[in-house]
Amino acid sequence: MRSLRVLMFTTFYPPYSFGGDAIGVQRMARALVSRGHHVTVVHDEDAFLNLGGKAPEGSGEDDGVQTIGLRSGAGVLSNLLTQQSGRPVMHRAKLRQIAEQGAWDIVWYNNVSLVGGPGLLDYGDGLKVYEAHEHWLVCPSHVLWRHGRELCDGRECLRCVLSHRRPPQVWRQTGYLDRQLDKIDLLIAKSAFSRDKHHEFGLRQKMEVLPYFLPDLDHAATPPFKGHDRPYFLFVGRLEKIKGLQDVIPAMDRYEAADLLILGDGDYAEPLKQLAAGHPRVHFLGRKSPDELAAYYRGALGLIVPSVCYETFGIILIESFRLGTPVIARRLGPFPEIVETAGAGALFSSEDEVIAAMSALQGNAAHRDALSRAARSAFVAHWHEDRVMAAYGEALAAAAQRAGRHELARALEGGAFESGAAAA
Repeated sequence: MRSLRVLMFTTFYPPYSFGGDAIGVQRMARALVSRGHHVTVVHDEDAFLNLGGKAPEGSGEDDGVQTIGLRSGAGVLSNLLTQQSGRPVMHRAKLRQIAEQGAWDIVWYNNVSLVGGPGLLDYGDGLKVYEAHEHWLVCPSHVLWRHGRELCDGRECLRCVLSHRRPPQVWRQTGYLDRQLDKIDLLIAKSAFSRDKHHEFGLRQKMEVLPYFLPDLDHAATPPFKGHDRPYFLFVGRLEKIKGLQDVIPAMDRYEAADLLILGDGDYAEPLKQLAAGHPRVHFLGRKSPDELAAYYRGALGLIVPSVCYETFGIILIESFRLGTPVIARRLGPFPEIVETAGAGALFSSEDEVIAAMSALQGNAAHRDALSRAARSAFVAHWHEDRVMAAYGEALAAAAQRAGRHELARALEGGAFESGAAAA
């Protein structure tokens, strides 16, 4: 089976990235390379640096993925022109050259908001795939978090983007994005909830639901974290207001049997630390490496996921399930479908329900063990890399057939996305 050539566009890509969406893109790129395919990722370094990111030191890990980081020398102007026009401006010629000279089988768009906007969607001649890691297609602020303070249940976009301190995008009122999306052969949502939310806010194109995935871990090589002398629940993620941790910290005043360990950092760290000031059972431990994170997951009674905004999926849930750790998640967005599919946790809408869920996990060892086994089983059945990559292959094969790309469809139907499938 021949090696496929895949071109990916994304605004953020590690190490020029902030959160989990870019990690998801990286996992896909690496999974394709491990299956014998050639992957080139084009990302915008200016966007990361202009939003406060620090340039990484060194060349990074050689994982077989070719990366092209864009820098204009014009600073924030490059990103502003793309944000306002909806088109590549400073990097137009280079992006066009990359797209047209690579003989790409698949052109894969991720978060294109600042790397080229919707104008990028007609670059390249391969099968066109768009993966909606955020709600940017229907929300200028990406997260359906209206006015920076509430869930969005109806469009107030002009006032909202101004409250987020972003300039309005006139092109969103012209139908331009909709016309560009008509050129996409496969449009992917990360959860049924996100698909339905896109359609609720006006997207008319069909979306296929394909979740995030993770490679498995060797449990014998991942011992539980032993560096904390009390039982603990875990929070993992960026410290932002929309992640909802401010609703969990006060619950620790009423729950004395365990601690809350907080792994991560972000713009909302200081207010959260002030909220927890003097609290002996709340511990801010900063960012951790993947290996360290795995140990913390293994040692936790449960993972608490309190986001107050509409996530598109929630990678940390399946990170927890992979290591057999149950989840306590807010009854919001895609979390109910993930937790209920796994049968490996509890949902909450109030502080009382958080405390009840914590007590149930800690106070009943047999119950927690059953949830732990369910978490592992669900991960293998639904979110294991091999399982999800096979589903991607099927969806891409069907899209290739619809687009009349029959040779590509045969390669995909023949298992091009299966582990160890392709030969260079």
